[in-house]
Amino acid sequence: MVYTCHRDKNCQINKVTRNRCQYCRLQKCFEVGMSKEAVRNDRNKKKKDVKEEVVLPESYELSGELEELINKISKAHRETFPSLCQLGKYTTNSSADHRVQLDLGLWDKFSELSTKCIIKIVDFAKQLPGFTTLTIADQITLLKSACLDILMLRICTRYTPEQDTMTFSDGLTLNRTQMHNAGFGPLTDLVFAFAGQLLPLEMDDTETGLLSAICLICGDRMDLEEPQKVDRLQEPLLEALKIYARRRRPNKPHMFPRMLMKVTDLRGISTKGAERAITLKMEIPGPMPPLIREMLENPEAFEDSSDSGDTNEDPLLKPLLFYQTVKSEFNNVNQGWAGLTSSQYVQICV
Repeated sequence: MVYTCHRDKNCQINKVTRNRCQYCRLQKCFEVGMSKEAVRNDRNKKKKDVKEEVVLPESYELSGELEELINKISKAHRETFPSLCQLGKYTTNSSADHRVQLDLGLWDKFSELSTKCIIKIVDFAKQLPGFTTLTIADQITLLKSACLDILMLRICTRYTPEQDTMTFSDGLTLNRTQMHNAGFGPLTDLVFAFAGQLLPLEMDDTETGLLSAICLICGDRMDLEEPQKVDRLQEPLLEALKIYARRRRPNKPHMFPRMLMKVTDLRGISTKGAERAITLKMEIPGPMPPLIREMLENPEAFEDSSDSGDTNEDPLLKPLLFYQTVKSEFNNVNQGWAGLTSSQYVQICV
């Protein structure tokens, strides 16, 4: 490399002026004994060497325990949630062209399918390693807190952008207007926007299952008896999703944090869902199905939950009886969350 002095080749060189004339600076270096062989031909070579040393390939190796965990969760997800390609889609013309406050026919179908989906989510939870080692009270708390999150995540993975439709587990496919009329109401556009945000992530069934498990097993839920134990169960789930996602996309390390951000988004949608439950209760002609009712809102918030005088009222909808009746003689499918978490009765629900 050749330097040129633009003055008289005798510039003053000190700490302040040394960068003003590279020629005189180099000559002064020679005068104090620097070898001419030490001059680098490539001024950027050192920077390149450092960059090459820093960017090292990260290991995506899974331990045997994490591999087994991923396989179990992937299996649980597939068994309780068939993928879109496995479904025989069918549609309905009911209120497909214009929005109304509520289409009762669509609401009845939606509530029926949602109840079945909730039961499948409970079945999924019971297959997660460690979940059934939690107290029954904590199992119920986690399920009630996260069930709507997981339900929304599942339905949004069955979004078809070309037709702007979503497909339920029996194959029923509804467009945006029909979803609004089925009960989503003001939540509709928020849910469809979330579904659109999932598309660039290109999550497979295993990642959806792991993210569902992370939504469920979360130690910051209110009223947990053993939050530290829940946190310990969540730690390997986070590690498993991180490694699995990076193995699938070695050139996209940002995908894992983007997936985790969706957990926060889902909680926001669930909060709006609880608000929607208040207005929806006034729009439907009869009572809300018990499991949907519990999922959307605390039963204490419903005026008819304790003073109705109905002797056939499901006693497990009363919070104080959740823990007393898990192992009791109640054996009908409407017994509520405690019955679903009891292995004695889950067979009649699925």
